Amino acid sequence: MLGVVVGIAGGFFTTPILRLIGTPADIFPLTVAYAKITFFALPVFFVYLGYTTFVRGVGDSQTPFYFLILSTLLGLVLTPAFIRGWIGLPQFGVASAAVASTLATFIGLVGLLVVLRRRNDPLAFDGAMFRAMRLTPAIVAAIVRIGLPSGIQFVMVSLAEIAVISFVNHFGSTATAAYGAVNQIVSYVQFPALSIGIAASIFGAQSIGAGRYDRLGSIVRSAVTLNYVIGGILITIAYTFDHALLSAFVRDAHTLDIAHDLLVLTLWSYVIFGNNSVLSGVMRSSGTVLWPTLISVFSIWAVEVPVAYGLSQHTSLGLRGVWLAYPVRS
Repeated sequence: MLGVVVGIAGGFFTTPILRLIGTPADIFPLTVAYAKITFFALPVFFVYLGYTTFVRGVGDSQTPFYFLILSTLLGLVLTPAFIRGWIGLPQFGVASAAVASTLATFIGLVGLLVVLRRRNDPLAFDGAMFRAMRLTPAIVAAIVRIGLPSGIQFVMVSLAEIAVISFVNHFGSTATAAYGAVNQIVSYVQFPALSIGIAASIFGAQSIGAGRYDRLGSIVRSAVTLNYVIGGILITIAYTFDHALLSAFVRDAHTLDIAHDLLVLTLWSYVIFGNNSVLSGVMRSSGTVLWPTLISVFSIWAVEVPVAYGLSQHTSLGLRGVWLAYPVRS
């Protein structure tokens, strides 16, 4: 229900939203087309993320992983297929990535549900599951109590990203393109860090549920160590091959220079981000959600956004001031 509400609202208000954040005029029509598809596809993404979370929550991390691989591979094939119009497919231009991602996610979701049904998994979406889809006040209250602070945190993070991209847009479409290219590379460092934090949260919750509080220390140590090892390796690779990696997303020499500058200034700080993800994840696994939320919101709105605005608008650093706000926040 939330996916439908957010998707419809975002889809219908795409244009004023993009104007509000100062989207450069020369890329505005392309941005509107991409954003509308992404917004209207949110119900699919919401259900996919929810269901894979349920499956991981009962200890099965492999099945969602397999379908993540499937949807990723489909996206890699479908995106150029829609760009080029292979085998008679329509050509969607820049919006091809949004169309491909939506289709790949939908196929992955359907495949996941089929596999759960065939192996008679308790989470299989069958008649019994459909009849049980009703709001239970006690469960809703628990979800709101535990989930609302995290939800607020994610909303505040998203609003901060909107504020930051509005600062970036002020410097023109080349800066916007550089920002997007770097975010693609950062995601390969950030997502493993987030995944380790989620895994630590799940293991922590299971240990607490079993009364094995003695395991929490080893869970935190293992997750933090993994974060620095995996994150360190990925960051080293990204720094070593930065020009080659960025060239996969941007070709313009000036845009490439801006993206390189951003990558050098910020990428190293994502190992600290991963460390924070692990600690906050384990705290949330015990039901302690207020403090991680307050710390995160404070670091974003009392540090990142003011620093980005102040350094970019009121110093000679200009665009670099926006980039520097990320490591300062971490």
